[in-house]
Amino acid sequence: MRYNNNREGVIKMIIRSESKELALHYFKTLVEVARESFLILDSDIRVISGNPTFYQNFQVEPAQTENRLLYELGNGQWNIAELRSLMEEILPEKKVVRDYEVEHVFEKIGKRTIVLNARQIDTVQLIILAMEDITDKKNLENQLAEYAKGLEEKITIQTDDLTRKISDLETMNESMVGRELKMVELKKENADLIKQVNDKNSD
Repeated sequence: MRYNNNREGVIKMIIRSESKELALHYFKTLVEVARESFLILDSDIRVISGNPTFYQNFQVEPAQTENRLLYELGNGQWNIAELRSLMEEILPEKKVVRDYEVEHVFEKIGKRTIVLNARQIDTVQLIILAMEDITDKKNLENQLAEYAKGLEEKITIQTDDLTRKISDLETMNESMVGRELKMVELKKENADLIKQVNDKNSD
């Protein structure tokens, strides 16, 4: 939390800067040590620079990235409809976009789920784009959801099986109780017959 607060404070200080060069210097310094992937773009959505985390995570080189339009990076792998909407429609209107989730298959790193956060700074004509790869987190959530679903299905099956067994036992118990009652009744009838025979013989 302290890290985020400090970063927000630095960003506000940079925004107040009248010099684009000075602002750019501050931004590069700020994102250099960030854990997330960052790109600094100009107002035409052309990449000015990226931080080391970006180059490492997306397996690209600065020479393949800087001074190129965002949508041209990696043979067009960043030409994503959701990203275009974010950069060209949502961001200019709101100036700040938070937690915008994009799922895309990238050329080198495969299918990834990326959360985008962006800030447009009109005073120095810069755009800061932060990218957090939450693919592993998403996969874990999906695995846990699948496990929970499978567990629920097993419990349902076991509950149905147990209910069926209980029903069978109740039916069996009713049958056995019925037989016991019948046996008691037959024994009573048999005793009555023996008594009648004995009574006749005594006469």
